[in-house]
Amino acid sequence: MGTQSTHANFKKIRRHDGIFQERVHDAYKAKGKLLEPTVCIGCGAVFHEGRWQWRQVPVDAHKQTCPACHRIHDHYPAGFVTLKGEFFRAHLTEILQLIHNVEKHERAEHPLKRIMEIEEKGDTALITTTDIHLARGIGEAVHHAYQGELNYHYNPEENLLRVTWTR
Repeated sequence: MGTQSTHANFKKIRRHDGIFQERVHDAYKAKGKLLEPTVCIGCGAVFHEGRWQWRQVPVDAHKQTCPACHRIHDHYPAGFVTLKGEFFRAHLTEILQLIHNVEKHERAEHPLKRIMEIEEKGDTALITTTDIHLARGIGEAVHHAYQGELNYHYNPEENLLRVTWTR
């Protein structure tokens, strides 16, 4: 079984043949390369050197909405973080401060990582984010600081992450 044989009528299919489906479908990801520089008309982030950054807006910049502002406008989060439990309710203020600090740190380097909304109800809060990595980072930071139970559920077809922390 160590040797490989190729049938005479077998044609190798390469990725550029156009028949493969993309692994992760993200409607908010640019279909092609953006012109540089491009400034987001919502938040002022600049697409430069292949990524969105916080920088001085060039005078000749093209204008377009960045993926994060697009998600916020459409109310379509990439990440959901659910925090719940009696401990959470008792330490709500300090846990929310930690979460805002995580976002502030991430957003400073990555303009597309943002908290969209924090919704509190009883001993539960739901935090929606524009990026799956920010949702994961929030969950990990809360778990590192306060222990508890941390669970992830990633849906690759929708590029969606659900994080649940309980204590």
